[in-house]
Amino acid sequence: MTQPLLKVENLSKHFPIHGGVLRRVTAQVKAVNDVSFEIAPGEVVGLVGESGSGKTTVGRTLLRLEEATSGSVRFGGTDIMSLSTREMRAYRKRMQIIFQDPFASLNPREKVREIVSHPLRLHRIGSESDRIDRVVALLEKVGLGTEHLERFPHEFSGGQRQRIGIARALAVEPEFIVADEPVSALDVSIQAQVINLLEDLCQDLGLTMFFIAHDLGVVEHFCDRVIVMYLGRIVEMGRSEDIYARPNHPYTRALLSAAPQPRPGRRRDRVILKGDIPSPIDPPSGCVFRTRCPLADAECARVVPPLEAVGTGHLSACIKTR
Repeated sequence: MTQPLLKVENLSKHFPIHGGVLRRVTAQVKAVNDVSFEIAPGEVVGLVGESGSGKTTVGRTLLRLEEATSGSVRFGGTDIMSLSTREMRAYRKRMQIIFQDPFASLNPREKVREIVSHPLRLHRIGSESDRIDRVVALLEKVGLGTEHLERFPHEFSGGQRQRIGIARALAVEPEFIVADEPVSALDVSIQAQVINLLEDLCQDLGLTMFFIAHDLGVVEHFCDRVIVMYLGRIVEMGRSEDIYARPNHPYTRALLSAAPQPRPGRRRDRVILKGDIPSPIDPPSGCVFRTRCPLADAECARVVPPLEAVGTGHLSACIKTR
């Protein structure tokens, strides 16, 4: 088997809550709890789940934009969690991110030319003229032109800003990209262009991608494997065709039943979840999904269900559906 490019083991990220006059830690927001998975070279893995499930935190922690509370992340066999700031800089070139918010992720005081060329200057790639040529080529790939080089971010629409962010992430030709909702701010027609662009780049350059999204249709089309998260835990993962054709976990079934179907003949039985997602400060005991699960009983409150195989490469964390 091909060795994984990225191997995540027992990753957790908790954010402390401070209170009182002395600002002591009074509670923890358990954003990510005991998450483990692997990504092979050239693979596109999708991460789906409701808002507040911990998807963005996982992506940021993989790149050490957030420091993990516990666990390890091995990139190319190296545990990057143990690297110093100086040692980590070399890995920044190999690992990049496309941020979710195109309004907050760009420096409002820099022109597009400076924004996209900044990674090239930071890593000392090429001469100044080479960098400009590279910036122009990147802008053309994401649907912008040379006339946009001297403009500031406030002069663009949200979709155009996101394309600038994508160009910046691709500037240093990374091996691995975390794409955090990269098309959520774009019009539908532009979404298709950007997804096709990312797909072509993955094939042409051998990119490996961790694709965070809400659009289950895009994930089905674009991703080789899918990970489903709920309240900081992985509840199911497997190949895209298995997840979409044979979802095992009740939460996965609910997500897929809520997704619009372009072909009415494929419509699934609607699963309506009751209540809201619980607070990550005090998640439910046992299975975190049990407070909204139609199959839950007393056993679900006592047992934290492990991810176990329900098919070839298909894992699910539910003791009621195996």
